[in-house]
Amino acid sequence: MKKGLLFAAAGVMALAACQEKGGFTIDGTIAGAKDGDYVYMRYYDGREAFTLDSAIVKNGKFEFKGMPDSIFAPKYLTYGDGTNNLMAMVFIEEGNINADLGNNKITGTPANDIFTVYNDKYTSFDRQLGNIQKIYSTDSTLTDIQRDSLVEAYDKIMSECMDFVYAQTEANINNAVGAYLLQSNGFSFDVEQTGALLEKLPQKYLASSSMTRLKEYIDNAMKTVVGKKYIDFSMNTPEGKTVKLSDFVSKNKYTLIDFWASWCGPCRQEMPNVVAAYKQFKNKGFGIVGVSLDKDADKWKQAIKDLNITWPQMSDLKAWQCEGAALYGVRAIPATVLVDQEGNIIARDLRGDEIAAKLGELLK
Repeated sequence: MKKGLLFAAAGVMALAACQEKGGFTIDGTIAGAKDGDYVYMRYYDGREAFTLDSAIVKNGKFEFKGMPDSIFAPKYLTYGDGTNNLMAMVFIEEGNINADLGNNKITGTPANDIFTVYNDKYTSFDRQLGNIQKIYSTDSTLTDIQRDSLVEAYDKIMSECMDFVYAQTEANINNAVGAYLLQSNGFSFDVEQTGALLEKLPQKYLASSSMTRLKEYIDNAMKTVVGKKYIDFSMNTPEGKTVKLSDFVSKNKYTLIDFWASWCGPCRQEMPNVVAAYKQFKNKGFGIVGVSLDKDADKWKQAIKDLNITWPQMSDLKAWQCEGAALYGVRAIPATVLVDQEGNIIARDLRGDEIAAKLGELLK
């Protein structure tokens, strides 16, 4: 009888071991948390949040156990007692995960270790950018030269940061960290870069709604990359006349399609560069067509006057639902597309001095 019970117990233990194989454990700490407080594990799909599990705090510690699910996207551990609200991202994968919620440190398994190293470096970039922004916006004694220097420093750090993010995404494209970074930053990379990463991404990471939206955007945007033919569309002028993009492209040696809006601060800051380029090259076969992402016709018309815009304008007054912007995969403005007389796209997103420099090469 005892021997039978011994074998039975061994069988139960073996079954339990089989059930836990591939499981995860999160051992967490929260300094200062009260016994009985709750920590929640949540998943976000767009703006919608789903609570997946909860754990009770005891002696400043909490624990989650379970099996990884089929959703690659990271989960979030959240805690709040009314005055202290904390959140940390965690990749749920097999193994023992350590979560220091107070310091936002998640370690112990491959994906979480990789992301922690990445996040430390990214936070350093973010801190540098924040310091420059603070000085620029609060120091009233800055000269114009000093302000220009701060802008240059900001742009340099931002460029380095995006290069770092892309490199880390590419290096981890076969794991959950790379999939997350691509989903989060794919809209900010060059279209060709994101398209190349999507081709390398394992199929299991393509199922989320966010990744589906990214893929749809890239598939559409790839139709208007440099080297492709431009896509024609019709909209109304400020006077209400319907015109086609082709009406202008056919008349100019080179046409800049300028996506902008009266409410867009960076667009207004960039416009003097566009005006200067137009004045310099308009008699050499250069033209511009403004495509406004405005919704208010009166504000659009006033901005045209205030910004000394003298080239043709068109809009469907649908703001971010602008059909022309959608055709060209425009998700941020200002955005530009340079087209030759045959309708070939020869450059995209020229800004500042780049516009005049490119035209100087083309219209010698």
